[in-house]
Amino acid sequence: MMDPIQKYLIKNELTLKRYKRFKRDRVAVISIWIMLAMFFFSFTAELWANNRPHIMHYHGKTYYPLFVDYYPTTFGRDDMMVMDYRALEMDKSQGDWAVWPIIQWDPYESNKAVDTYPSPPTAQNWIGTDESGRDVMTRLLYGFRYTMIFAFGAWMVTYLIGITIGALMGYMGGKTDLIGQRVVEVVESTPYLFVLITIIAIFTPSLPLLIVFSALFGWTGISAYMRALFLSLRKREYVEAARAIGADHTRIISKHILPNALTPIITFAPFAISANVYSLSILDYLGLGLRPPTPSWGELMAQAQKWFTIAEWLVWGPLVAIVVTLILLNNIGTAVRDAFDAKM
Repeated sequence: MMDPIQKYLIKNELTLKRYKRFKRDRVAVISIWIMLAMFFFSFTAELWANNRPHIMHYHGKTYYPLFVDYYPTTFGRDDMMVMDYRALEMDKSQGDWAVWPIIQWDPYESNKAVDTYPSPPTAQNWIGTDESGRDVMTRLLYGFRYTMIFAFGAWMVTYLIGITIGALMGYMGGKTDLIGQRVVEVVESTPYLFVLITIIAIFTPSLPLLIVFSALFGWTGISAYMRALFLSLRKREYVEAARAIGADHTRIISKHILPNALTPIITFAPFAISANVYSLSILDYLGLGLRPPTPSWGELMAQAQKWFTIAEWLVWGPLVAIVVTLILLNNIGTAVRDAFDAKM
């Protein structure tokens, strides 16, 4: 049976050869499936880890707490401001029932039933709790979502800036290239952490702010590759032919040069995303990233440094998550690089 991607999406013969070469790498294919599973469970985490039932039948009525916020007074509770569904006494004789997620904890909720924080793994908290009593498994699951949003967001913005500037420098040459190279030198010599600390002192760190900041200082690498490729490709015969028939600069760049310069963009992408995962973990670990109590792998590592003598689960949880993610991305990146290697 033919692969649907191969059958419906790939029309170019060269792309088809690269795709088949990639598929021969079993480790990379398995890595993609594992990454897709991680994406699925993290971006639908509310279905798997939450402190609200998906659906419940209580005193003759059906409720949907996962999708609708109900006031405690709806269930006759005047002793709380936010509804705690665990506190509801389900009377099976009246047909009361509830469908709960697999993990019955919210990433921001503390387990008040344990004696100490952090608490060791139990049947209620599979990987234990952190120093605030929050479920570590839940925070790892939600933390993957924030990590991937940052990693892919920073990669896309970085490449958009880098490809645009590199293409302009390489295609236009002359003064444009000279000025662009000076801008690259200024950006590369700017103290990254010092500027980040200054920005955090002025603005509250957020995911969009960190993505933009990372992109502003990370575009120089890909721009150098694009500049070199455009310098070599702009004098090719097909570019000269397009120019001779009256094609404008935008069409020449987008239709004739850029498609032939995509190899470094595609081959470097998994490694750039992997580096962004590592970067966010470091920033969160140093307290320069996402603000607590946002679920974060780096923030869990910072807690692990304080409690590793009595709470080793705080070390292994985020450590395994980070290492596995980086290994999967690097496996995919290596296979993509080999697939696009003309010498293979």
